[in-house]
Amino acid sequence: MRNRLQEQRGAAAVEFAMIIPLLLILVLGIAEFGHAFQVQGTLSAAAREGARVMALQNDPAAARTAVRNAAPTLDPAITNAQIAVTPAACPMTSTGTTNVRVTIEYPMPFLTDFFGVSIELSGTGVMRCSG
Repeated sequence: MRNRLQEQRGAAAVEFAMIIPLLLILVLGIAEFGHAFQVQGTLSAAAREGARVMALQNDPAAARTAVRNAAPTLDPAITNAQIAVTPAACPMTSTGTTNVRVTIEYPMPFLTDFFGVSIELSGTGVMRCSG
């Protein structure tokens, strides 16, 4: 009777050792997905803010500054090279509806190196020129 109980304890330890890597991968995946979801939301909000500033002020430098100021929590921070503003200036005459588009391309580093080094995320904001 006593040997049978010890054998069952050993079987439980082996089963747990087989399941723990799967559980660890699942937890890491959930954490990485949550982080990517948060960063994607931040990028979208920053791009919308940049598009709003560009549409109202018609100044690409101010739009880039607005993007960087709208995403202060990102590490590493967004650089000017990652921000694309098209067109470079809103037309001065309102002959039609011209939209300004601000796109941010951001290589988000993973929290752990388990799934790789980084993943490319992007955020886009579009607004009509002159509000």
